[in-house]
Amino acid sequence: MSAGGYSQELRQRQTQSLVLAPQLRQSLKILQVAALDLRSVIQEELQANPTLEELPMEGMSPEKDGPDAGEADAAGDDAAAGAEGTPAEAGAETKRDEMDFSKEFEILGKIDDDWRDDMASAGGSQSYTSADAERRQHFFDSVATEPSLQEHLMRQAEMGDLSPDALTAMQHLVGSLDDRGFLTVSAPDAALQTGLSLESVQEAVAALKSFDPPGIGAQNLAECLLVQLAAKGRSESLASRIIRDHFELLARRRIPELSRKLGAASDDVQGAIEEIGKLDPAPGRRFAEDHNRVVVPDVTVEHDGNGWKIHLNSDYIPRLRISSTYRDLIAKGALSKGERDYLRERMRAGKFLIDSIEQRQRTIERITREILKAQMPFFEHGVSLLKPLTMTQIADVVGVHETTVSRAIANKYIRTPHGILEFKYFFTPGYQNDSGASVSNTSVKEMIAALVAAEDKASPSSDQELVSKLQEKGISIARRTVAKYREELGILPSNLRRDYK
Repeated sequence: MSAGGYSQELRQRQTQSLVLAPQLRQSLKILQVAALDLRSVIQEELQANPTLEELPMEGMSPEKDGPDAGEADAAGDDAAAGAEGTPAEAGAETKRDEMDFSKEFEILGKIDDDWRDDMASAGGSQSYTSADAERRQHFFDSVATEPSLQEHLMRQAEMGDLSPDALTAMQHLVGSLDDRGFLTVSAPDAALQTGLSLESVQEAVAALKSFDPPGIGAQNLAECLLVQLAAKGRSESLASRIIRDHFELLARRRIPELSRKLGAASDDVQGAIEEIGKLDPAPGRRFAEDHNRVVVPDVTVEHDGNGWKIHLNSDYIPRLRISSTYRDLIAKGALSKGERDYLRERMRAGKFLIDSIEQRQRTIERITREILKAQMPFFEHGVSLLKPLTMTQIADVVGVHETTVSRAIANKYIRTPHGILEFKYFFTPGYQNDSGASVSNTSVKEMIAALVAAEDKASPSSDQELVSKLQEKGISIARRTVAKYREELGILPSNLRRDYK
């Protein structure tokens, strides 16, 4: 024992840590990115891997083409669905069911053996016309490449000290931000949708609210402004007190009343309001205002008269193959061992990339297929018939982990007969009406919006009156929940909706 009463000893402790191989990180990234961003990921790999090349237009034989690569009949065989350039050889079938990226941590040691043979012919023989090339090149030349808000936030998350589950929850949360950067889902709802623990989601929520830009991830405008003031060291300022305790008076700019309630001079209140006016009420919009980012649906679901069809958007995904030039170099035996090893490693990486792209397309198609089945009333009739749905339900049917579903739908859009919607739109908790049927919270919001639109403007309905009207429709819901949904819809309180004319 030392003189200070302390001792030193050597102990051995065994711990586990999760380390993702670079190829698996790439697979997850390919699964998660939207169609617009996938092309830049592929272009980076094309530049870094000399054994990869884009499939040329020359020599493509239309009579050898398979079925349309982005299209699958919703009533057809799952195995036929969705991948551009999917090999027709029997060996490719061995990987069709290996869609669950959540098992990636269990297969690190045997990736090369499992994927070597069936990826050898990847690249396929899909038709690739000059019109395809011109359309894709025009897209490459015209779309901005600045990082999106989601990319900006996930980069911060990946540099943080989040647990694996919290990092997965973060992917869901950043996909649940509206264009202002506000979080549109509560922690309990996010836990329900993803199947993750509430603690992991809360860890992710707390981290998100600490990210740049300040105010991101707030639940409402007041919280967003308070976070920005706190970041400036102004959490105890008069401006913060006004927002925290008298936000409704602030919205109505009742300076005399604010002055009286706060015991502050009118000039000080005016100065605090001016300070608030310099804050950013929508910190997420700075990532979208000047970048001309275009929303292109990753999937289209439409009815062609004979049934519902699913079309995957693969217009801007380069068709890849392994260069025969490097195969020939290895076959000639003129290379040194180091050169052969390098080229073989690059070929394996290229094959992995090709298969990951195909696997991504199949996964998205199958998830879309199950969403279509689960939400058929919505596709046929509209928002009022949207049903409650969780990612766990879809994952169970598809046969993957719910985190795979969460990754696959992140930042992606689907074109429907009722508009272009984010995939996450279809995953929502809900309520049971008096007849026992399930009603999604999105449908409840639609009901609230319809009730407000039809109300007497001289005597608008209070939140409690909206509760009563929903009860008449068989929906039992708390007043505070109605107030929350009303705010999310951008509908003012009844006293501010009243028309005094």
